[in-house]
Amino acid sequence: MSKKLLKDFVPNPNHIPGIYNYCDRWCERCPFTSRCLNYEMSEEKFGDLEDGDLSNEVFWQRMSDTLQETMSMLKEMAEERGIDLDSLETDAGEERDNPLEDKPVVHMTIHMAKSYIDAVKNWFDENVYIYEDDVRELAAELEPDAVESPAGDDTVTLIDSVEIIRWYQHQIYVKLQRAIHSSRDEEFEIENGFPKDSDGSTKVALIGMDRSISAWGKMINYFPEQRDSILGIITHLERLRRRTEKKFPDARAFVRPGFDEIVDKDRPPSEST
Repeated sequence: MSKKLLKDFVPNPNHIPGIYNYCDRWCERCPFTSRCLNYEMSEEKFGDLEDGDLSNEVFWQRMSDTLQETMSMLKEMAEERGIDLDSLETDAGEERDNPLEDKPVVHMTIHMAKSYIDAVKNWFDENVYIYEDDVRELAAELEPDAVESPAGDDTVTLIDSVEIIRWYQHQIYVKLQRAIHSSRDEEFEIENGFPKDSDGSTKVALIGMDRSISAWGKMINYFPEQRDSILGIITHLERLRRRTEKKFPDARAFVRPGFDEIVDKDRPPSEST
């Protein structure tokens, strides 16, 4: 993009400065595309931005509601089987740097995130009929009225659930890696009370975990015969989520520009309360 075109974008008071710094890069599902300079500069567009933002906001709120339902189901299953979801004990030396090595050891959070990538791949490999290429045909059989359901509709479809799982499958790992690496060089931020990049990256990863848990919960509705294997994946994600929150206790409180602020759409973000 030329400097002239870039200059034309910058003065727009509707844009939220820095909103793209801690997002999940899923523009198609974002409720703030109409206020993002980075998106406006991109070549790909998704129709009317304000209408799309509104429907996406409704969609993610619905997924947030689903999270509570999924966690209640998980807790019931854990109690039935004697699984301790609160168990966060770490192995000796698990997250300590080895003074004899040039590189620090891999943190358990990263290891678990990598294991989640493999778990998702294995699950879809074992259930090949759910692959993205075939999911619309399957969805048409299971939910004929909801295959092309818009985000603002009353349902979260099978297609939605698969897309969410696949979108965050690798991103959780990537964001946690960035968080771990950033945390090693944040003494200045800690001493001066500035928001830490590690917390911002971790928050994006945690949101990915929340949404993935919700999506897996929906998958159980479509594939009840896979309940045990899906609950196993959800259990792994929940333990990763709790371990991550323990490792980065301030991450949930990190304020991402736009996403975690109350912004008056009729005024620039700097003037909003």
